[in-house]
Amino acid sequence: MPHHLNLWPDLFLLVVSLSLLSVIFYWTLQSPRCRSIKARLLLIAGCLAITGVEVTGYLLSFARTWRFIPSAAATWVQATGLTLATFLVGLFFAMLVWRSLPNFRSPRRQFLRTAAGTTLAAAPLIGAGFGFLVRNDFRLVEIKVHIPNLAKDLQGLRLVQVTDIHLSPFLSERQFERAIDMANETRADIVLVTGDLITRGGDPLDACLRQLARLRGNVKLGCLGNHEIYTNTEDYVTREGRKIGIDFLRGEARSLRFGGAYINFAGVDYQQFHRPYLVGAEKYVAPGQLNVMLSHNPDVFPVAAHQGYDLTISGHTHGGQVNFEILHKNVDIALAFTPYARGLYQQGNASIYVSSGIGTIGVPVRVGAPPEVSLIQLCAS
Repeated sequence: MPHHLNLWPDLFLLVVSLSLLSVIFYWTLQSPRCRSIKARLLLIAGCLAITGVEVTGYLLSFARTWRFIPSAAATWVQATGLTLATFLVGLFFAMLVWRSLPNFRSPRRQFLRTAAGTTLAAAPLIGAGFGFLVRNDFRLVEIKVHIPNLAKDLQGLRLVQVTDIHLSPFLSERQFERAIDMANETRADIVLVTGDLITRGGDPLDACLRQLARLRGNVKLGCLGNHEIYTNTEDYVTREGRKIGIDFLRGEARSLRFGGAYINFAGVDYQQFHRPYLVGAEKYVAPGQLNVMLSHNPDVFPVAAHQGYDLTISGHTHGGQVNFEILHKNVDIALAFTPYARGLYQQGNASIYVSSGIGTIGVPVRVGAPPEVSLIQLCAS
């Protein structure tokens, strides 16, 4: 099996995190509290330490293309660097809030001010620690999708989706086994696997396939994600998937009969952002049938709806991994890239469900976007 690695994602994360550190370093130096030589030395040492971790992680990724080191080493080092950088960003904003508080002369009020500042500074680290501990707390999410004029024999049909597994040092095979058991307990009619089995070259792809082989269902279909491209494993996953009974649809369709009704599944390889989506996919639409598009990237939804697909099933976003609410607004990093971050969306009579998936990438943290196995039930509207 090939283990070629596309290093552009690693380089992107490196540049972004180091840019953030540069901004934080510059603005923090403007603070009166950092005028002393000791404070500046501590700040420089901290930024250099995080920079060193990030650069080391990238170099380890580069070395791994020649198999000099195990995948786990680079994964842990880079995740540590990203976590530290994220913490420093949170600490920076906490310092801004703390500085805006009035400097009381009363000892009691000064104590409260100091306590507030300490809490703000510790909050990012506490949040990250909590997110790390619960990152593999899988949940079964049940969704009812209402479809106009749904055939009677398709009403109540259940589809279980497993996506964005990212089997890696942050998700063991034993932990993933629990998610497979959860999917099997649903006794769904159709099993769907929608991409990103691993994260990096050298991750345990065969172990992931071994667990996917345990999925129970009369029909098992899927599509591939962007990490199958990054790790150059598209053909391998397709071939080995066929051996374990999972038909990964790569620009093709399968029509299934339930009673007197048909449901047509079309699947595509990962659709890259800012390029024309689903080119030629309209030819897979089956007139008179319920048409379902399997696409790892949810941004295809408007095109899929226009082409005649009644339902699109996607993943890719991880629900942002970190999601919280401020003034009744969701703060979710995924929303910076796509309007379809997680959950059920509709456009006219067409629907899309975007799963938060199972694994993590970058920072191994989940807050407000728990990992999920998705059970989709078709209902007549």
